[in-house]
Amino acid sequence: MMYENMHGMEMWSMGPLMMLVMAAVVVVPFWFIFSKAGHSKWLSLLMVVPLVNVILLYFLAFSKWPNLGNRNM
Repeated sequence: MMYENMHGMEMWSMGPLMMLVMAAVVVVPFWFIFSKAGHSKWLSLLMVVPLVNVILLYFLAFSKWPNLGNRNM
């Protein structure tokens, strides 16, 4: 009986809201990171796409950041 209540319509109504909240938790910090690195802020939206986010992290980690200029890290 309890199992039926856990998967009822009450839980389904919060699904899209939770997905938006989790997407915001991921996208907002990367929005600022990409901005500070000198890349397009809109790349942060790709961080919610599976597998693309891993590729984008490697790009961010190993590419030259235009805002650093000639400084080495």
